[in-house]
Amino acid sequence: IRITDEQWALIEPHLPALPRRKDGRGRPWRSDRECLDGILWILKTGAQWKALPKEFPGYATCWRRLRMWEERDVWKDVWRAVLGALDEKGLLEWEETFLDATFVSAKKGATQSAHQEGKGIEAAVLVVGEGLPVGVQLAAANEGETSLAQPTVEEVAKLAGDDPACWPQRIIADKAYDSDELRAAFASVDIQLLAPHRSNRTAKTRSNDGRCMRRYKRRWIVERFFAWLNGFRRLIVRHERHSLMYRAFVHVACVLVTMRAL
Repeated sequence: IRITDEQWALIEPHLPALPRRKDGRGRPWRSDRECLDGILWILKTGAQWKALPKEFPGYATCWRRLRMWEERDVWKDVWRAVLGALDEKGLLEWEETFLDATFVSAKKGATQSAHQEGKGIEAAVLVVGEGLPVGVQLAAANEGETSLAQPTVEEVAKLAGDDPACWPQRIIADKAYDSDELRAAFASVDIQLLAPHRSNRTAKTRSNDGRCMRRYKRRWIVERFFAWLNGFRRLIVRHERHSLMYRAFVHVACVLVTMRAL
C-alpha cells in the first residue's frame, strides 16, 4: 500500500517542517512521503518494524517520524480537514451515528483486562452515515464501555470544531450502553441515545419507543467499520509497547478509511 498523489496533496500541508542545522551539516532528512509509505506498509501487513523492506527508509526513521507526527496531532489535523471536505459535500449523515467498542489483545505495555482473558485495550468508535469514523477513544481494557461513550463523543467536538451542524442527533448503540445516567448526559447536549434495554429492567424503567428502535437494525454499519480496521493487520493485536504508537496507527487507519469517501 502506498499513498496516492491525491491523498498526499491532502496530507502534506499538515506535516511540520523538518528542522535543519544552521551550519547545513549533517545527514539530510528522508522525505516525509517515503517514511509514510513505510509506515503504511507496516500498518497494512502487520509485520515487525525490522522486517520493513529496504525500498523504504530505515525502520527506526519511520518509527520516529510516526511518533513525531502523533505527538503533534498531525493525523487529527488531517482527519479534521478530510471530514470538513466531506461535510461540505453533504456526505456526512449526522442524523444517525453508531457507537460501539471492541477489545484488542496486547502483547506489550498494556494492563490486565477485567473483562477478557489476558492483556488488552478497549477501543471505542463513533461512526456516521456509511461507516465513516468521527470519534475514537482508546483506554485500558478494564474500562467499561459506558465510561468511554462520552469521551468518544467529545472527540467529535475536537474534530468538527464549533459547527453546530457537525453534531450527532442520534447515537445508536447496543444494550451495553443502556444507562439512565448516559441517556441523561447525552440528552443534555441534544443527543438521543437509542439502545435496547437490558433484560433486568422493569417495565416502569423502560422508555424506548419501538418506532425509533427500528433504526437499531442499521447497527451493522459500525460492525463493518471494525472489519475495515481489521484489514490493517497491525491493529488486530497491539504489539506496541507505547500506547501513543498504537494510537498513531489507529488515527492513520481512520484517516485512510475517511479518505475513501472523497
